[in-house]
Amino acid sequence: MAKENIRTSGLSLVKGKALIGDDFYEVKVMDTITVAVVCDGVGSAMQGAKAAKRTSQFLVHSLKNRPKSWTMEKSILHFIENINRVLYLESMEDYEREELVTTLTMVVIEGDRLYGVNVGDSRIYLDRDGEFVQLSHDHSMDEEGMENVLTAAIGLEETVSAYYFENNLLAGDKILLCSDGLYNELSDEELSHDIKMGASFLVKKASKKNNDNLADDTTAVVLEIKELDLRLKLKQSKLIVQEKYRVDEVIDGYLLLKSLIQNERTWLCEKRGLNYVIKFVPFEAVDDELQLDLFVKEVWMAKRLKAGFFPKAVVPKNRTHRYYIMAFVEGKTLKEYTLKKPLSVDLSVELAIFLLKMSQFLIKYNLVHGDIKPENIIITQRKGKLVFKMVDFGSITEAYSNVTRAGTPTYLAPERFKKAPVTEQTEIYAIGVTLYEALTGKFPFGEIEPFQNPSFDKKIKSPFILNAKIPVWLDSIILRALDTNTDVRYHNYSQMQYEVSNPQKVKPYFDKNTSFIEKNEFMVYKIGFISMFILNLWQLLFR
Repeated sequence: MAKENIRTSGLSLVKGKALIGDDFYEVKVMDTITVAVVCDGVGSAMQGAKAAKRTSQFLVHSLKNRPKSWTMEKSILHFIENINRVLYLESMEDYEREELVTTLTMVVIEGDRLYGVNVGDSRIYLDRDGEFVQLSHDHSMDEEGMENVLTAAIGLEETVSAYYFENNLLAGDKILLCSDGLYNELSDEELSHDIKMGASFLVKKASKKNNDNLADDTTAVVLEIKELDLRLKLKQSKLIVQEKYRVDEVIDGYLLLKSLIQNERTWLCEKRGLNYVIKFVPFEAVDDELQLDLFVKEVWMAKRLKAGFFPKAVVPKNRTHRYYIMAFVEGKTLKEYTLKKPLSVDLSVELAIFLLKMSQFLIKYNLVHGDIKPENIIITQRKGKLVFKMVDFGSITEAYSNVTRAGTPTYLAPERFKKAPVTEQTEIYAIGVTLYEALTGKFPFGEIEPFQNPSFDKKIKSPFILNAKIPVWLDSIILRALDTNTDVRYHNYSQMQYEVSNPQKVKPYFDKNTSFIEKNEFMVYKIGFISMFILNLWQLLFR
């Protein structure tokens, strides 16, 4: 589930005046799933805290890397059995008794589905429109006075019987995971009323009830579903994936006019007298789940990113084939537009501001474009003025998450070839290459082929040398955006945009190999002039 679709909070307080408790929690929002775990190390066991931490971390890591062919239920129960057996056998070997023992509550959110499991007496609650329900099942004695005696826990026996459940989710749902330290202090009515305030509020309220001297370690995690992640539904739709499409073929009322890309998966089409672009899933997605996942992600991005930087995109409700529709933007790619002559300085400044504002829009969603280049930028007219549009959604990805060479090699920052993630700085480098190419028709380090390991040691030729119309301030901005040293390169979009918008504030850029005289030319001339003046004066006075 995307981070903007879910709000998470968590807090753990230890009992009394202790510094370290037995509770442990972990929340991980990943690309397609969210995992939350609360473990309460059994206090009667010497290694309860260690068991709680190991169980939490093991389950989050395992679910992150689970086999794609496994169902979520199989994955959850299999990993719980594994960590339970490991802790039990380790206890028997090291202590000859059960010491690595902990309770467990865990939920996994995928699309609009909630998967939950618990072992022990830590709990999971769901709040929906004011209705507050316990979803977990307490593994504890029923006899009066024996309620705190556990009948099941992780590490207590060699095998474990977890309580497993599934539910559908709705936007607005709130999920609470907590140790018994919380629900023993706050009633269901208090939990239901205050869950909207988040985990920290709940735990601190319990602490205040005890004058900040809790009788037991107290932990809570709250997950609030702001919006459902539609990617799973998009993926599971039963749709036709056709190997070839042909001119004049009609797909759901869209008449295919001509293929726009060599792979013949992106077409110009017409419906009711209006032109659109229709993009079909690659045929390989029939057998390749990764290809399908990438296309579903692209459709999801196209559907949710509603801003003037991109063409409007829709997913028809009654489609029979796997595709999505984009508004047709009439114009030329920046690559085509600059084939015969470089982009003007004024348009280049507008291009820089367009790319930086687009990138700032994406980073608000924790996203980066990942493949900024002239082929993905359309120059079109609006009200007689030339404007830019970014037309590729397929490369958009989460910031800091993509450590592959995804993108076009020539526009990749040097650190991307060393498996660094896509960041604001790597995007700024791609913007720098795009501006350099648009203004000079050249690449700063030459064209880089796929799978090539390029060298970035040579000095970049100043854009001004290749195009004398480029002002010194813009030359400096482009070179700073392209610096291979990330300490020198702009750190964020707003820093670069400020200088593009305020030429008078731009400091001259000097390459690391630039000599002291070149960097301080005015000062050197000034010192030389003063020295010559003094020498001449001395000669006149002492002849």
